[in-house]
Amino acid sequence: MMRGKKQSIVLVTTVVVLACCACGWYIKDDLYARYYNHRVREVLKQRSSDRMQNSGNLVAEDSCIRLLQSGDLVMRTGADVISYMLCQMNQENKTYSHCGLVMIENGYPFVYHSIGGEDNPDEVLRRDPAKFFFSPANNLGFGIARYDADSQHIARLHSVVQRLYKEKHKFDLKFDLSTDDRFYCAEFVYKAMNEAMKDSRYIQPITRNGFTFVGVDNLFCNSHAKVICQIEYK
Repeated sequence: MMRGKKQSIVLVTTVVVLACCACGWYIKDDLYARYYNHRVREVLKQRSSDRMQNSGNLVAEDSCIRLLQSGDLVMRTGADVISYMLCQMNQENKTYSHCGLVMIENGYPFVYHSIGGEDNPDEVLRRDPAKFFFSPANNLGFGIARYDADSQHIARLHSVVQRLYKEKHKFDLKFDLSTDDRFYCAEFVYKAMNEAMKDSRYIQPITRNGFTFVGVDNLFCNSHAKVICQIEYK
């Protein structure tokens, strides 16, 4: 639903690659590659600017931020090809590429989340203002889901999240659930929630082709979570 613009970029990329392979082209220097990367970046930059200048996007963002409560799961759809690839890890709902947990601190919602890449070069677990996390500058949209957790569970979750944040866990590039020193985004939420709920099956991983993992959709496509808000930026 949110991936129309993003899919067009991916389609163009695919067409160019297939055309080069079909013609047997071998690029001896990176001139064409650099030109193409430049054009893609320009398109993404313009679309980012368009989303930021759309007042409706900013109104929707602010309205949804006011709904946030401690313990909420927040998801977003990144506006780049990597985000599209991450969406494909989801088995049931491929809308979202990234996620985090909300905690209200000093009267404002902050999002704790694990992310790597050029946006977070040190790869350490982040704590960002909700407005930054949801920004239309780099996202096509976002969603909010709420768990059936009571106040005691939320307080315990806050303690777990703060502990992991202070321990400076880094992003898990191997997407390996069996290790606890590094987390990818859905793994962080999965392990924090299960610890806080004292229930190892509160959120459950899935196994496909011998690989066990947690996709972003596993976090909200279950009986414990209810989606309360979904926004698609224009």
